[in-house]
Amino acid sequence: MNKSVIFADVSLLLVAFVWGTTFVIVQNAIAFLEPFSFNGVRFFLAALILGGWLVIFERKQVKKMDGKLLISGVIMGLFLFIGYAFQTIGLLHTTSSKAGFITGLSVVMVPVFSLMLLKIKPGFNAIIGVSIATAGLYFLTMTDNAPLNIGDAYVLICAVGFALHIIFTGKYSSKYPALLLTVIQVSTVAVLSVIFALFTENWQQAFETGVLLKTNVVTALIVTSLFATAIAFFAQTAFQKYTTPTRVALIFAMEPVFAAAAGFMWANERLSFSALAGCLLIFAGMIFAELPAKKTFLTFRKKTAS
Repeated sequence: MNKSVIFADVSLLLVAFVWGTTFVIVQNAIAFLEPFSFNGVRFFLAALILGGWLVIFERKQVKKMDGKLLISGVIMGLFLFIGYAFQTIGLLHTTSSKAGFITGLSVVMVPVFSLMLLKIKPGFNAIIGVSIATAGLYFLTMTDNAPLNIGDAYVLICAVGFALHIIFTGKYSSKYPALLLTVIQVSTVAVLSVIFALFTENWQQAFETGVLLKTNVVTALIVTSLFATAIAFFAQTAFQKYTTPTRVALIFAMEPVFAAAAGFMWANERLSFSALAGCLLIFAGMIFAELPAKKTFLTFRKKTAS
């Protein structure tokens, strides 16, 4: 396998690790600062960090700004916002376990959208890997038998948003400078989050020092704005050009695995046997998709012939 592909996959796995391990601190923070307000501040700080780096160290990229690049970044930011917004709205009406599974269905949607929009046909390993990982997501997250409701529909829209974000990141990341593209998409999420906060939340909390300086809130904002937003989305934009959208989706399917591990270690959450089995299946699906296609196909033929 090409060294660039390996480095890209490892970098994206680290992104999934950061997102998964910060889930607990975000949950603690939004108990004091409402979700859209939190995301507005989080993405605004990330935009300042990335924008500052751009102006000071990568000023040459600014000269490459044009209408097409701006629209591309806004499209990526729009789908990313849809993912975050509808997940948040959905969680008001459904359980976190079902929301986790439905959000994870973006793993299935990505190869479908790749074929429809980018004309990229998923390989045999990718199809099997996606199937295994989807089964793993079910075992990891589906711990209740609650009926489907409107919240599940909202979370399904969230999954579509995240899937399309991966698709369009793959489409535009090879065409434009990664840092400039990341600044635009992160700024788009910040603006849209602030607009939603103004109409749906007590947004004044975002300006109250008593709220912002609470240990849970300030810690979450620092960690998520720097690591889980600025660095993470820059890494995705920079490295996704070296791999396929389907492989990215499978790697990001590890996020709930890392979240479960973080919850077990830091929040004393118990992991059931089915959750452990789900984690192993997701990991197995990701590994299977990484195996050389010829080798697995020949192994499959030998087994069926014997």
